[in-house]
Formats: sequence, C-alpha cells, structure tokens
Amino acid sequence: IAGPQKLPDIDHLVELAFRRHEFVPETYGSNLLFTFFAQHFTHMFFKTDLKRGPGHTWGGHGVDVSHIYGPDASTENNLRSFHDGKLKTQLINGEEWPPSVADAPIKMLYPPNIPAEKQFAVGHEFFGLLPGLVVYATVWVREHNRVCDVLKAEHPEWNDEQLFQTAKLIILGETIKIVIEDYVQHLSRYQFKVTFQPELLFNEPFQYQNRISLEFNHLYHWHPLMPDNFTIAGRTYGMKEFVFNMDMAPSHGMTAMVDALARQHAGKMSRNNHPDITLKVAKETILHGRDLRLLPLNQYRKRYRLDPYTSFEELTGEKILAAQLENLYGDIDAVEFYVGLMVEHHRPNSMFGATIIEVGGPASVKGLMSSPICSPKFWRPSTFGGEVGFDIIKTASLQKLFCLNLDGVCPPVSFHVPYESDPTIDINHCQEGNCVKKEKST
Repeated sequence: IAGPQKLPDIDHLVELAFRRHEFVPETYGSNLLFTFFAQHFTHMFFKTDLKRGPGHTWGGHGVDVSHIYGPDASTENNLRSFHDGKLKTQLINGEEWPPSVADAPIKMLYPPNIPAEKQFAVGHEFFGLLPGLVVYATVWVREHNRVCDVLKAEHPEWNDEQLFQTAKLIILGETIKIVIEDYVQHLSRYQFKVTFQPELLFNEPFQYQNRISLEFNHLYHWHPLMPDNFTIAGRTYGMKEFVFNMDMAPSHGMTAMVDALARQHAGKMSRNNHPDITLKVAKETILHGRDLRLLPLNQYRKRYRLDPYTSFEELTGEKILAAQLENLYGDIDAVEFYVGLMVEHHRPNSMFGATIIEVGGPASVKGLMSSPICSPKFWRPSTFGGEVGFDIIKTASLQKLFCLNLDGVCPPVSFHVPYESDPTIDINHCQEGNCVKKEKST
C-alpha cells in the first residue's frame, strides 16, 4: 500500500486533471464517425447494472448485436415487422428511420417531455440520447433490411423467421469485420493491414466464449473524444442543443449527418479534455474504482509485463501536472487506475498511452474472435444463407455500410477527417491513406 491514507478529493482531482479548458483535437485526425462508432459498438456489452452495484452488468459478455436488436426476445419482437424478416421502420421526410416507441413499445430512456411518437425505438435504451447514435442505429436497421432483400431474392421460399435469423447472423459477421478492419485498423495505427480471418485460429486451442472485465469497461471511458459543439450542414449546435434532439437527424437527413460527422474532428484522449457534460461520468468511474478497490495503475502495468512508472513525470511526460499529481498522491504507486490512464503520456505515433493499448488490446481481440460464428463449426456459407450471405460479410466495410444505405452521392466515409479538411495534413504527400503531417511554422 502506497500513498496517503485518504485518496485525493474527487472534485479537486477532476478539476485538476479532467476538466476541458479548451478543446484539444485528436492528433491523428480521428473524426466523429469514429467517436460515435466506438460509443455505439461498445454499449453492446458495457451495461453496468447500477441497481446491483458498479461491479455488475445487465448485459452479455460478447459481440451479440444486442445494441441493434435489443437485450431480450421481447424487445427484439417489438422491433421486428414479422414480414420478410425485416425490422420495423418509419418514413420521415422521405427517408427510412427506426420506428417510434408508439409503434414499437420498448423500454427507452427519454425525458418525459418527449412524446412516444417522437422517440426512436432502437436496440439500446439510451441510444436516443445523441443524434450520432441515432445515425448508427438507423444505418444498421437499413442494412438489416437490405440484407433481407438479398436473402429473399436468393431464397424466395424462406419464411420470415429464416430471413430474420439469417440476416441477424450476417449483421453480426459484418459488425466483427468492420470493427477489426476499419475500427481496430484506425485506432491501432498499424502500418500493415489488419484482416478478419477466423480460419487462422482453427488449429489453435481457443475458447469461443468471452468475459468482459471491469477494468476493460473503465479503460473504455473515452469521453474526451466528444467535442463541445457539432456543425451540421453549416449550423453549429452546442452540446445542450445536441442531446435528445429528436428532430436533428431527420431534418438534416442521413447523408448530411454522415457527411458532417465524417468532417469534424474528435477530441484527443488525454488529460484535461473531458467536456463539461461528461465530467459526472469521469467522477463516477473513479469512485466506482475506489468502491471496488481496483489496484493502482502500476500494479496493472506489472500484471501486463510493463515496467512500472518510477516518477510522476515519467507517467505524464510533463512537469507541472506531474508536480500537482505528486502533491495529491505522494507516491507514484498510489495513482489510481482510471486516473493514470487519462494522464499517461502517449506512445509515439499512437492515440493512447501504453497501458490502455496493452490492457485493452488483448481483451478487444479475444472478445471479437470468440463469437461462435468465428468457430470452425459455424464459419461456413451454410450459416449465412449460402455464398451470397457469406460474401456480404467477407466484403463488408464501413464505407459499404453507409454507401449502400444512403441516397445520392455518398459522403467521404471513414474514421479519419477527409485530408482536404485537415489543416495538419500535406495532401500533396499522401499514398494509400498514409499522409505526411505538415511541419509546424516557426
């Protein structure tokens, strides 16, 4: 046991190391499509059951696409149309959107002043919170229904149940493919192509099941990615205007929303970059770590065969914050897990510090590859309605997900702001997505 008998005052700690004073953009050009993908995808399995306590979950432990279809059979059935395998939708301004709670009466978390007719009914109860989450909920509903059309053309004799369940398996496969080849590729910043190939594990001892750890949940609190303002089709919204804005996405339209999210910078995962609206969550995360007696950061570094930090300056990479933290904790071995992750200096050419990468990386890969559809028994065409369904998974990408489900010209879909929109990039020196950063003027 190291450090003071009493841990630092939570309010003082959050003000010192977490509160944003000025928005700091993510160093390597990550955009808001990346931010909201991370939030939408990870809430499939990060479902803390606060009624039972911060150490409990009300969800599953794997990639089960419950964030699209709901956490139970009742929710799923309410979201289904029971016609041609499709999910319910509604038309707003000529576009398909998820159904309203009035049409699909499921549990959703909305303020009481929003009528049921205005509430979107989607797979996770809190995805109505932000229009960026509505965008992802919508594109996956559209993709499910598109896949149903493909399957029905291939198997005209199939009934609703066959079409629905097979489409759901294909959506699961697409999700894993996109997470590995687009999302992990982007956040890892590897200079080689990451590919989804379940066959690589077929001759290896591997358990096709998973367990989400509390620490994995905590380290994935990436709220600094969220900006203070959102610019959609030339109009800027503050965070308070953005939250629970049920009209924003339908009024601007999906194409304009996707274009705007693709062009706006995400925040940097670093100290003093939490927006005001998420400070409460940061505070709760630290307090939950204390309640559950999580070990200090250095103990986790030892567990993952990383050298423990020997000084606050080595941890943070700077002098002033190091001195302030030393004044609070007294001993580098006393720095708390989540606090340490947020103030840790980044690895070279990386979006994160070493501890997040080494603790989170193995958990991420294991969780993705442990889906039963990746096992030798199920990774075959017959699971997905034949070669046509198998091919949908094998060729899936973030760009195809959106461009096959949007009207008109497809926006520049990726997890990086378009190079012409990034003032730090020299677009004259780009090759296959790898670009040279501009030299800072002196």
